[in-house]
Amino acid sequence: MKIEMLNKNYSPSEKLKDIIDKKVSKLDKFFDDDTKVRILLKQIGDNIYTMELTIFVDNEIIRAEVSSDNMYNNIDLVLPKVEKQIIKHHSKIAGKSKKFREKMLVEEPVHEEEYKTHKVVRSKSYELVPMTIDDAIEELELVGHSFFVFLNKATNEINVLYRRLDDDYGLIETHVSH
Repeated sequence: MKIEMLNKNYSPSEKLKDIIDKKVSKLDKFFDDDTKVRILLKQIGDNIYTMELTIFVDNEIIRAEVSSDNMYNNIDLVLPKVEKQIIKHHSKIAGKSKKFREKMLVEEPVHEEEYKTHKVVRSKSYELVPMTIDDAIEELELVGHSFFVFLNKATNEINVLYRRLDDDYGLIETHVSH
């Protein structure tokens, strides 16, 4: 694996870098040598430290983010989250290859672990009203949710505005592919 470590408002010690590198390197048993891993260490506020671990594999992204008052704790919190996603990713690939084998009429047993499936327990519907990003921020504040879906007046595309851990906002812009 190729590990890239980035910092934002935070300077890690060499000891921390070594620990992170050692622990993340244990994931290489799941991936090829050219798999890219990006680790972002950042400080938010006075005593909040965030670690983002992103793995780029098979045109997909496996990502986990944790925050705590200690960066050393973050590595132990983020790895189980990533490992769970890796297992799901590998079982998804195994499922695809199983379907392929069935199409080729090759019978080979595949043992897959059972995973908890999630279901939609509530559904909402509402009309999208064209608005500016500033209007969407006001609406997000009014409803008190962590995200807000709206029709961007400037682009006529559906956007998602969300509150970040640092209390700033993020914007996801969608585009319809043709």
